[in-house]
This record gives sequence, structure tokens and C-alpha cells, in this order.
Amino acid sequence: MEQEQEKILIESGMDVTIVTFTEERIVDEEQIRMLQESFEPIIEKNQDKELILNFVNVKFMTSALLGFLVRVHKKVCELGGSLRLSNLDPNLRKVFEITQLTKVFEIA
Repeated sequence: MEQEQEKILIESGMDVTIVTFTEERIVDEEQIRMLQESFEPIIEKNQDKELILNFVNVKFMTSALLGFLVRVHKKVCELGGSLRLSNLDPNLRKVFEITQLTKVFEIA
């Protein structure tokens, strides 16, 4: 099952949900607010499954997105699920390393 909501593509399976960010730049507050609204039902439906966030299209993001991702991670873990980030651009991966968020997130 695939569906498009705002600027993400959602693919749901039996034990995993994959959310692919479709925009190259996630930089303004409105984008992040829309993502927050989109993710609430995804997290609730996911519960004890794995949630994979696919960054294949993202080349640039603001620190506000990092805060959003930390909140998503916390909520997913509280509900018994797991969160993994995939296909991070090398420059984005450096941001996660510098901020030591590689200790928080599983990055594939």
C-alpha cells in the first residue's frame, strides 16, 4: 500500500513502514509543521513495528528537522517500535556525526 501525503511517500508492510522524504530541501517551519501532522498517524499505526525514514532525495535540512527526528524517535520507542534512517547523503551524515546523533539513531 502506497500513498502520498504532503511531501512524503509512505509504504506499509506487515512489520515495517517506510517513509520516503520526496523533497530535496527541508528548510522551513511550514514544511516541518506539515511533517509533524503527517507523522502522528504513521507513528500511531506503526506501534511495535520498524519505521524506516528514507532520505534518498534529501540533500539539505535545517536543525529544526533534527529536533523533529529526535521527537519521532522518542515516540516510536515509547510505543515499542524501532526507527532507522536510511540513504543519508554524506553531508547530512556528517551533521548526524557532529551532533552525535549517530548514538541515538540507527543509520543504514
